[in-house]
Amino acid sequence: MAKTPLLQLSDIALTFGGDPVFEDLSLVVQPGDRVALVGRNGSGKSTLMKVMAGLVLPDSGTRVAAPGVQVGYMEQDPKMAGFATLGDYAASGLDIDEAYKVDMVAEGLKFDPAGDVNTASGGERRRAALAKLMAEAPELMLLDEPTNHLDIEAIAWLENELKTTRAGFVLISHDRAFLRALTRATLWIDRGQVRRAEQGFEHFEAWRDKIWEEEDQQRHKLNRKIKAEARWAVEGISARRKRNQGRVRALQELRAQRAAQITRQGTAAMAFDGGSTSGKKVIEAVGLTKAFDDKPIVKAFDLTVQRGDRIAFVGPNGVGKTTLIKMLLGQEAPDAGSVKLGTNLDIAVFDQTRAALNEDMTLWENLANDPELGVSGKSDQIMVRGTPKHVVGYLKEFLFNEAQARASVRSLSGGEKARLLLARLMARESNLLVLDEPTNDLDIETLDLLQDILGDYDGTVLLVSHDRDFLDRVATTTVAMEGNGQAVVYAGGWSDYRAQRGGDFVEAKEASKPLAKKEKPVEKKAATGLSFTEKHRLEELPAVIDKITAEIAKLEELLADPALFTQQPVKFQKATDALIARQTALSDAEEEWLVLEGKAAG
Repeated sequence: MAKTPLLQLSDIALTFGGDPVFEDLSLVVQPGDRVALVGRNGSGKSTLMKVMAGLVLPDSGTRVAAPGVQVGYMEQDPKMAGFATLGDYAASGLDIDEAYKVDMVAEGLKFDPAGDVNTASGGERRRAALAKLMAEAPELMLLDEPTNHLDIEAIAWLENELKTTRAGFVLISHDRAFLRALTRATLWIDRGQVRRAEQGFEHFEAWRDKIWEEEDQQRHKLNRKIKAEARWAVEGISARRKRNQGRVRALQELRAQRAAQITRQGTAAMAFDGGSTSGKKVIEAVGLTKAFDDKPIVKAFDLTVQRGDRIAFVGPNGVGKTTLIKMLLGQEAPDAGSVKLGTNLDIAVFDQTRAALNEDMTLWENLANDPELGVSGKSDQIMVRGTPKHVVGYLKEFLFNEAQARASVRSLSGGEKARLLLARLMARESNLLVLDEPTNDLDIETLDLLQDILGDYDGTVLLVSHDRDFLDRVATTTVAMEGNGQAVVYAGGWSDYRAQRGGDFVEAKEASKPLAKKEKPVEKKAATGLSFTEKHRLEELPAVIDKITAEIAKLEELLADPALFTQQPVKFQKATDALIARQTALSDAEEEWLVLEGKAAG
């Protein structure tokens, strides 16, 4: 028996600003579908997802969701007016007996539900929006860049949750490893057309390249036919007084067909110029120690950075990766230890907050008002690695058109802002690049290009990223910041680090001692007889037990209402099921605490 689709779009047409975004678009999402939605920045991925969510109405066509099916959409910029805390927003729309789910999801995503919405960062607001969606557990989830602003641990938690869900989902992400692990089908938006393959993202690039190769072959055949017909038309004039008008019309139709073909968007003309050569030793850090409010960032950390190194810094959000890089650059003073910078350094920084961009200014003004690029005021030229270039011409190299050059930065998508920031960065000569989350919002093709040019870059790279695939492709050394001031240097990228580490985060005895490539560290035992992970779990269990106990009390208070069973039987049953689940969780947590406490006591 055929399944009823969760969602169906038929003959969708949508136009923004004169040019069609979609025409004659039709697609179906089935129960249990796990779909990657891919395409270049600006191709309409987020717009299509909003059409699927019913938030953007098409000019024509129909959107049909199956009866009783809830379609959930993770908002990129959630509206939180009227909510005091992030938790209040995330729990809105949930029954009181389901509100505990927000706390469970918040723990996995690592955000504080008690956080004030007025002071929350963009990343915290996005995590609250994701928590809201996960807690609601709709039959179809629409996830637009859910991994942005998540650290690797939170990404791994989300990946596991999505692996085990029965819900269908459509997923936009720049994180290749995330897409490969989760998807079984691919929707590809290319020049207004949406194609579907019943294969996950792992096979996308081979499928895309095959389609492009077939297009190139067809275009080549069409050009040859036009050339032959045009030669006949010219040569036939002297041989015949009257030309075959049918063939002339056919030639005109062939030319119209070629004109109607939409050329594939090229790749940005990105390049880094190493400029002058730095000294062989770029940075030498000895015994770095730093703490904020008694929270250790690093303890007795040693690191030597040689010219040409690509060093990645990984670890949970808030562990101090950016602080450590600032100390290595001499921008932040350590509490103890020393940093010696090499000679002849030209440093260029990609800031994940994109603070270098003025969102109220145009793209033109953002490039033409930069003292570091040698321009100010209303100049129409900038110096690009020592060569003057027209602002618009340079923007076109990064796939911006002339109309966009006069538009405000605020109108750009996240990926376009990242591309503009790269344009500013690449106009400069440098020999030490600091890239803080450069991969956020970039499309797959631009990520490929960025990875390639970093491989060809003559200088040195310090990189912060949560994109595991990008780390594997770029990094030659990984500094793992594992909490409690521990920072360990490993050879290779993310996968090499994982293999050497041999499991969950470990506490290293010597923070800066590199591990041999094939060495597997044994988790250190604390003085209590517990491993570091077990000790940490024992410390956090009392708070977990208190939270579950409070949830049970709320559910028991709800079920104490004698009218609930007769007036709202469905809600009564859901609350009962939730109470049983929380009581089981409490029993498991108490049992775990007893086991660990006994082990600690020896």
